[in-house]
Amino acid sequence: MSENLALNLTRTAEANPEAIACKLDDAAFDYRLLDNASARIAGMLASKCIGEGDRVGIMLPNVPYFPAVYYAILRLGAVVVPMNVLLKGREVAYYLEDSGAQLLFAWHGFLEAAEQGAESVPARPVEVISVVPGEFEGLIFAHDPRGEVAERAGDDTAVILYTSGTTGKPKGAELTHCNLRRNVDIAVGLFDIDVGDIVFGGLPLFHSFGQTCTMNAAVRAGATITLLPRFDPGKALEILERDACTVFEGVPTMYGALLNHPDRAKFDTSSLRVCASGGSSMPVEVMRGFEEAFGCKVLEGYGLSETSPVASFNHPDRERKPGSIGTPIADTEMKLVDDGGDEVGPGEIGEILIRGHNVMKGYWERPEATAEAIDDDGWFRSGDMAKIDEDGYYFIVDRKKELIIRGGYNVYPREVEEVLYEHPAVREAAVVGMAHDEWGEEVGAAVALKDGESVSAEELQAFVKEQVANYKYPRRIWFVDELPKGPTGKILKREISPPD
Repeated sequence: MSENLALNLTRTAEANPEAIACKLDDAAFDYRLLDNASARIAGMLASKCIGEGDRVGIMLPNVPYFPAVYYAILRLGAVVVPMNVLLKGREVAYYLEDSGAQLLFAWHGFLEAAEQGAESVPARPVEVISVVPGEFEGLIFAHDPRGEVAERAGDDTAVILYTSGTTGKPKGAELTHCNLRRNVDIAVGLFDIDVGDIVFGGLPLFHSFGQTCTMNAAVRAGATITLLPRFDPGKALEILERDACTVFEGVPTMYGALLNHPDRAKFDTSSLRVCASGGSSMPVEVMRGFEEAFGCKVLEGYGLSETSPVASFNHPDRERKPGSIGTPIADTEMKLVDDGGDEVGPGEIGEILIRGHNVMKGYWERPEATAEAIDDDGWFRSGDMAKIDEDGYYFIVDRKKELIIRGGYNVYPREVEEVLYEHPAVREAAVVGMAHDEWGEEVGAAVALKDGESVSAEELQAFVKEQVANYKYPRRIWFVDELPKGPTGKILKREISPPD
């Protein structure tokens, strides 16, 4: 029996052809149209000799063309290589060369970087197909639809998803049809998504969270995705009210932006049924403030690109613990180990290891990196540090590589950030380590304040110092208008440094 992820679209289109699959402002596309467009794009790709196992890049924002192209590639048994639309030419070239992609779909607004990257791939031509609204439809409807879906085994690669590259050049995580299909089924169950639900589509679809939990989960359930190509809190509030969204999925900075928007109270968001957060740890004060303001519970979870991405969640039918990433999802194991690989007990800090159906096949053409990340027993080393309580709930402490060691004492930035977020003037905060001659590392904090608020660095220092051990409070605090963020809104600590 084929396990091709594309079957989720064909089956939904057969069962609910007139249900709206995706919206972008006033434009709406039902499942019959999405399936037909996907079949015709598959026909176009087949005419270009794209077949099973071939890699095809997608460099598109959150527009209806994204799912149409995505499922067309899978339909042929080919492999999707999603790419951030903000990549520059040299980065595009790296993704194309490393994956061996033969073709790239690129949004017309980012065509220059796409073409520059394609032309820079040595000794191998890469065709770029420009996606221009109006013109693209004429291009794909010139081809006969390829209705059949290629047979694929569960362990065949469906998507090569590149990691953020915080430890070097990005590596391609090979996610299989089984990885994704089972993770999608779990996401549908966690959020109880069904026909009639309206899922907010503000997470980038080229990213694992948006791809699995928003797009693929909605398609699996026959729900509607209402798309936002670039997150803006004011526009997001408009969409939540206009389309009566029932499911909101976002990263913590999105929740903070909605909570702190000056016109928040003017919008009716009472249709929200469930909110899910992932990508990074949500400050408890942001969670509490959002739930009070929007009247909707936030379920926080955890995962990585390498785990398709969901690994743990606060399950809706169990106790929800603020600040916790919950418990492992079905058929997934997690444990915490020390530097020697020995499992640690409740209350102790260790690195999260994950084993289950969601763990990637490996890193594309990097057997040594794969062996370093996944041991012989199938445990994936996450690089994230956490504690577990007596009830089996996990609490993220920080990235192992973001640990600050000050004078031999471990300082976990997450703990200090939680305190900073409790100050009424603070909108966002990021705690980072700074080189120091005497202590090895010193604790620093970049802080963005809420509109109209003011506080001095000394006052913030005193506020934090009252609540944490003396070695933990930030010796230097500086203020910024905005913290640097990646495509999902996740704060990029590697780009934060104190002003001279």
